[in-house]
Amino acid sequence: MAWFYLILGGFFEVGFTTALRFVEGFRNVPWTLAFLASVTLSMGLLEVAAREIPMGTAYAVWGGIGAVGTVLVGMAFFDEPTTTIRLLLILGVVACIMALKLTA
Repeated sequence: MAWFYLILGGFFEVGFTTALRFVEGFRNVPWTLAFLASVTLSMGLLEVAAREIPMGTAYAVWGGIGAVGTVLVGMAFFDEPTTTIRLLLILGVVACIMALKLTA
């Protein structure tokens, strides 16, 4: 169950980084609330997962999921560049996350 919570927390990290794009100095209340809810859930799920998964592994996987997810959201919805090198680097991060899971 810890790995499920960790992955879910990583997805909420993507949520808070995406919401952060729209908070407008925390003046946009709906997006600010979405940011606060996502960051709370993300950190809370990381904490729960880290009770069973070593903290270094949990943090690296959580951050990796958030980083990869945020880049993919940027490419899909915000016209960020989708180049071969970026995609290869994302695959490299995913491979590292998978390797950490296998060695934990």
